[in-house]
Amino acid sequence: MPLFHFTLLLKDVSSETPGLEDHLYASGCNDALVCFYGKAVYLEFDRESDSFANAIMSAVRAIESSPLAATVTAVDASLVGLSDIAQLSQLTRQSIAMLKDGSRGTGDFPSPVQRINGNSPLWSWASVAAWLQRHGKIAAPLAENARTLEEINLALQLRNANGQQVQHFCRALTPDHAD
Repeated sequence: MPLFHFTLLLKDVSSETPGLEDHLYASGCNDALVCFYGKAVYLEFDRESDSFANAIMSAVRAIESSPLAATVTAVDASLVGLSDIAQLSQLTRQSIAMLKDGSRGTGDFPSPVQRINGNSPLWSWASVAAWLQRHGKIAAPLAENARTLEEINLALQLRNANGQQVQHFCRALTPDHAD
């Protein structure tokens, strides 16, 4: 069975949560490294599964079934900078910059989605991976995994949002909504 590497970010626990590591291990996260950024908790997994999505979802279920009452808020990074793109695609940063600038390739590299005017713009990893795959720079499974990450992150965001906020937002997007 293939081995998948991914990171899950948790909320409702911190580096000071009593028995954190023991509870996670007992709930089935024996294939994860517990990491901290300040007091924030994230888990680095190396999980065997038949698919990337199943590996992630089994880890989410294991975490959220533990007595910790932890909630998974995100999986890996869906927004990436040029260095991240280079690392994920195993291409050089210079190569990615040239593709972005149009001095190499077709000149239609995806546009950034955040911090467009800043020094460190961010791209959707799923969009960039799909573009790189279409242009023969990465293999299809890597692009498919990027799309899976984006879909799972969207599902986690919607699940973790206040239901009323989501309903209000969806109504606002509908042109002739009736209140």
